[in-house]
Amino acid sequence: MKQKPYLSLEDVKRMAAAAEAEALAHQWAVTIAIVDDGGHLLWLQRLDGAPAVSAQIAPAKAHTAALGRRESKVYEDIINQGRVSFLSAPGLSGLLEGGVPVLMDGHCIGAVGVSGVKSSEDAQIARAGIASLA
Repeated sequence: MKQKPYLSLEDVKRMAAAAEAEALAHQWAVTIAIVDDGGHLLWLQRLDGAPAVSAQIAPAKAHTAALGRRESKVYEDIINQGRVSFLSAPGLSGLLEGGVPVLMDGHCIGAVGVSGVKSSEDAQIARAGIASLA
């Protein structure tokens, strides 16, 4: 039987704290979502001042990144390049930059999704959270 790593609660808390620190360092009001490899929500944190809708968008971005095993920006780029039929992909709704997969030993073990500021800044926060695992 094959084995793979997984996100522990300690890992999730470490990523959330690092992502929060990155957001606060820039005074960015965001929502941070962390999911497992199946896109199931493990953590949701809405910082003070973050828009209410960000609590829906961040988990969707994380879900998309986990299931696709790639950054959600890939899908945004596909759509922006004219393949709008990709909007009908089943089960994917966070087709915007800001979802970043957590890759470990060649496996996608989850993802971090962030929403509330510019998409590139959302991704920056997500990557800061993931970097805390190294």
